[in-house]
Amino acid sequence: MTVKWETWGCLLLEATVSSWLLMSQGALAEGLAQSRPKEKPGEAIPVEETLKSTEENSPATTVDEWLAQIEQADVVEITTVQVEDAADGFRLQLATTSQLATPATSVSGNIVTVNIANAILKLPDGENFVANAPATGIASVNIINLPDNQVRITITGTDAPPTLTVNAGPATLTVSATPSDPTAEVPEEDLIEVVVTGERADKDYFVPEASTATRTDTPILDTPASIQVIPQQVLEDQQVTELDDALQNVAGATVSTTEGRGFQINLRGFDGVPVFRDGFRLFSPNDNGDAAGQGFPEIANVERIEVLRGPASILFGQLDPGGAVNVVSKRPLETPFYKVALQAGSYGLVRPQVDLSGPLTEDGSLLYRLNAVYQHEDGFRDFDQKTNRFFIGPTLTWRISDRTEIDFQLEYLDDERPLDPGLVALGNRVADIPHDRILGEPDDRIESTFIRVGYDFEHRFNKNWTLRNAFRYLESNDDISATLSFPFIGGLDETTGLLSRVFAEQTVSNETLALQTNVVGKFTTGSIDHTLLLGVDLAQYRLNSESFTLFFPPNVRVPINVFNPVYGAVPRPDRLDAPTSSETIDTDSLQIYIQDQIKLLDNLILVAGFNYETVSQNTTTIRGGRTTAIDLSEDAFSPRVGLVYQPIENLSLYANYARSFFPSAAVTVDDNPLQAEKGEGFEVGVKTELFNQRLLATLAYFNLTRQNVATADPLDPRFSVATGEQQSQGIELNVTGEILPGWNVLGSYTYTDAEITADNRFEVGNRLPGVPKHSASLWTTYEIQTGSLEGLQFGLGFNWVSDRTGDFQNSFNLDNYFLTSAAIAYQRDNWRFGLNFQNIFDVNYIAGTPRTRTRGIQPGEPFTVIGSISYEF
Repeated sequence: MTVKWETWGCLLLEATVSSWLLMSQGALAEGLAQSRPKEKPGEAIPVEETLKSTEENSPATTVDEWLAQIEQADVVEITTVQVEDAADGFRLQLATTSQLATPATSVSGNIVTVNIANAILKLPDGENFVANAPATGIASVNIINLPDNQVRITITGTDAPPTLTVNAGPATLTVSATPSDPTAEVPEEDLIEVVVTGERADKDYFVPEASTATRTDTPILDTPASIQVIPQQVLEDQQVTELDDALQNVAGATVSTTEGRGFQINLRGFDGVPVFRDGFRLFSPNDNGDAAGQGFPEIANVERIEVLRGPASILFGQLDPGGAVNVVSKRPLETPFYKVALQAGSYGLVRPQVDLSGPLTEDGSLLYRLNAVYQHEDGFRDFDQKTNRFFIGPTLTWRISDRTEIDFQLEYLDDERPLDPGLVALGNRVADIPHDRILGEPDDRIESTFIRVGYDFEHRFNKNWTLRNAFRYLESNDDISATLSFPFIGGLDETTGLLSRVFAEQTVSNETLALQTNVVGKFTTGSIDHTLLLGVDLAQYRLNSESFTLFFPPNVRVPINVFNPVYGAVPRPDRLDAPTSSETIDTDSLQIYIQDQIKLLDNLILVAGFNYETVSQNTTTIRGGRTTAIDLSEDAFSPRVGLVYQPIENLSLYANYARSFFPSAAVTVDDNPLQAEKGEGFEVGVKTELFNQRLLATLAYFNLTRQNVATADPLDPRFSVATGEQQSQGIELNVTGEILPGWNVLGSYTYTDAEITADNRFEVGNRLPGVPKHSASLWTTYEIQTGSLEGLQFGLGFNWVSDRTGDFQNSFNLDNYFLTSAAIAYQRDNWRFGLNFQNIFDVNYIAGTPRTRTRGIQPGEPFTVIGSISYEF
């Protein structure tokens, strides 16, 4: 079965238009019905009042009347107010349902007043906000409602009016107040600065909200799942240049580079975790072995990284149960922002980059952002081939109206680097050879290009209902020329140390077309609040690989001695005119999903929903002159239910159950597709915000099972049967945020027990490869807040990983390791200087998960120094 794009388009248009019209009109009618005057017992409503109410609140009969009613309802709510200590005063943090209008400010005597139009203060207790003496030099803070949907903030100084900075973001308003010197004469216009910005990153490590777990901006405390956010400030402090460096901060995550083909991520004991970019899968979900990597997404255009653990098919479709990684892109800013930076370090690293943003028009209706970076690196391995990388990513935001906007995005990446098969295993350990030694050839390489283009459209009917539509086209191409070992040509003779190799050439291409549409609505049924998500996702994937490798005659196979290598002996003929083998996998996917976040009580939240996905897949293989075509059709119903209970403020107890679904690329002895893999998991945990809601701590227990895993057919091991099962359970602890002003911390610990529970080839009870039972990480920084050394920052961190097994047979082990890192940085005005030291004690270690005993055993980087300088203007 092949689902055509034309059919998908009609279904999408009909479902989208019908859904939002029906829901919007239904919610509007319900709100109007609730607002009509009600009759008290024994009391009649005057005819004049009834007529007036009917005229004002009756359902709209024309488009103009409907829009007018929506306009009247569109008032921004201020839902929470927090007072935070600051080095020079205090901060007011106001959470809002959407972006507030630009505040109007004034000064009278010792009082500074901030008036906000089109807003209403709606705190949980229904009262106005009062704070007495929140800081030295400040007498009081008051926030009240005024008539005509206005909110007033008054801040009174003890002896003089304080100096204010007001920052208005998409869903926040931050008022920073600094007491003024009563003896100083400060012009009134210098007392107040109002800044309206996009989500420009601050220096906090704690991000209170994330969207990956629910596809809505939901507080992490209200989310019944384990989710960790790595903000841009961490990436800057650690001088992260690639995604795997950032994921070292994530509890229970291990990352492999698949010989230079791209990252492969393992979460909670299961590999194959996909990378998403702004909610879109970056690469085809299919894995034919040689296309397992997911490229090297550029970090320069990243705002933050959100990691969701556990089955997530309800929102992302076909997935393994470990979880998902969503990389969130930078967006254009409303105020001019220009940054140039240069990184340089060990092993020839040179990395200049620019980040430019701001408005293109005076009214701010057109905004842009441009990120570009070039990177050169020699690497610590003995390759002649160097890493050269160029990236450019422009983004344009068009604010069509105050309700409607669209973002256009383009990314282009050109990447050339060594193809590195890594080290080999001898006996039950990795061979004791220098970690800079290569076992391929010095000029082995992989050249890659990646293009991503698309748009994100959003229309807000009112403060409660939003329509979102997004499209992506992605294309990646890899060209490989390398000398590699294969088991069927001899592999490694562990007695002599001779490793059989052959010159291999291959091209791999991925192409994706994806369209997402959903509606988010907030409404009430009685006293119960709902946030409803209803969506349709369509995707087409094509994965094509062609091999130009000659494995015979035997003279093309030249071994290398791993203890005394001699290079240049393997013949490297010109590329053949036609491939010796090829494989093409075409996949069509249609998903329909619905989710409701239900606030049953003020402290009890239920999140429930399901995903229905239908997948059709065609695999065409040409090998040895024989063509094989296999068609697969699968569908799955993937539910998720979660509960959050908050016994006291800032403490959440949660539990969830979810299922996942992933079609298999393996075939049976009859050339039929295997049953799809099924996953399920449950999780219980506790979350809390500490230190005046500046630090988030999460403790969770998880239990995951993956079923229908492809395993060898007992009658013919060349084929598979879906009888395998794997299980992973464990405990995770995450801590992220600010302990004191200027002191940030990011830490984690994970215990994982991951093993085979059913298989025809491997022994039951064997540990899953590359998964440590224990792992922990800590990164902490402190920045001096005042005095002549203000802006000076120190950082210290470590990563500890216990021993792991190298393959499913558990035939060899990877040693444990403990890495130490440190940093020093200084920021003054618009300049920032940084110096980072990684693997300070020059520990030899193996990173990630090997592919086999002779492929993918990747040595980690030795002691490395990276320096940087940046300037913002």
